[in-house]
Amino acid sequence: MTQDELKQAVAKAAVDYIAPKLDSDSIVGVGTGSTANFFIDHLAELKASFDGCVASSEASAERLRGHGIPVYELNAVDTIAVYVDGADESNAQLELIKGGGAALTREKIVAAVADEFVCIADDSKWVECLGAFPLPVEVIPMARSHVGRELLKLGGDPVYRQGVITDNGNVIIDVHGLRIDQACALESQINQITGVVSNGLFAARPADVMLLGTANGVKQLSA
Repeated sequence: MTQDELKQAVAKAAVDYIAPKLDSDSIVGVGTGSTANFFIDHLAELKASFDGCVASSEASAERLRGHGIPVYELNAVDTIAVYVDGADESNAQLELIKGGGAALTREKIVAAVADEFVCIADDSKWVECLGAFPLPVEVIPMARSHVGRELLKLGGDPVYRQGVITDNGNVIIDVHGLRIDQACALESQINQITGVVSNGLFAARPADVMLLGTANGVKQLSA
């Protein structure tokens, strides 16, 4: 199977997984990226069975509206039944690296509110140790050089992502060369750097369930 076919399969599996959990009052959190886009397309088949969505990016919100699915601001809802999003890497603890699409901060906020976080990915994202994928860090623009120097002290190689502005008006630094054995500790340590908005480690709030697309079908994993 091609990577897109794996993403399609896992996106459909996610819709099948969440369908029994939804009712007419349910709000679904929706992430950002290519796998999340496939999920949105399949979610449209269920749009009559839930209230609407909260999106982690303007791009996802636009795609949802294109399918006729209501999109709410997070501040306008009380709860999110389930949040479905992809990942750039995942380990066996379902700790993730996210942010390849620069939506990490909003993704992290929606995940924090959701009752359940379902991660969907193809098996190329499954790793023994996080860090081969560069760790995205969202930074207030005036602090970019300062944050870069601090990230160097942590043993990483920080690279400014040229030409990218987040939906929050900030910039992204991608940290290369990390081997992340203690994801929770590093997530907290980076967040303490003045000027950092958030980083792409989802370890303090990992996924609850992973639906992993493989050549032998979709596997359901829990930490």
